[in-house]
Amino acid sequence: MLLAFHKPYGVLSQFTADGSAHRTLTDFGFPKEVYPLGRLDATSEGLLLLSDEPGLNEKLLHPRHRHERTYWVQVERVPEKSKLNELSKGVLISGYKTLPCKCRLLDPSPQVPERNPPIRFRLSVPTAWVEMELVEGKNHQVRKMTASIGHPTLRLIRVRIANIELGELKAGKWKEISKSLLK
Repeated sequence: MLLAFHKPYGVLSQFTADGSAHRTLTDFGFPKEVYPLGRLDATSEGLLLLSDEPGLNEKLLHPRHRHERTYWVQVERVPEKSKLNELSKGVLISGYKTLPCKCRLLDPSPQVPERNPPIRFRLSVPTAWVEMELVEGKNHQVRKMTASIGHPTLRLIRVRIANIELGELKAGKWKEISKSLLK
């Protein structure tokens, strides 16, 4: 079984709270035998896959398999092309150089539902949306990458894993999908 879930902001990518005040996956009525493939931190949103097949986790998430993950990232200020090129080539974060990725400014900005709570808004600081396509997913990697070029992440939404897209799936909803999409 393979499920696509639109993880809302403020939800942990796990079934136990471990002392956290955040909601967990138990609030969304998943079948008992599934578990998350990978993670999104509580402050990130978007596509999270769940499955009852242990082998899918390694197949999807290990960098040697090169399954792409696409994120829409709202950042402070509009990054110059040179800054996006830095991201594309890989940047040094926490003593690790990230693998090269695809990166582009989204113009026009994507139409996404408002987040609750909303991102911080400052009249004097514009924001921009950047699309990043990575084949690895270290802890808080996208946030650390955008911060390393001077454009902190305000909002992060994963919109695709391999051939599986978030599409019109509403926040907090899930659906069963075909494993053939993983090829």
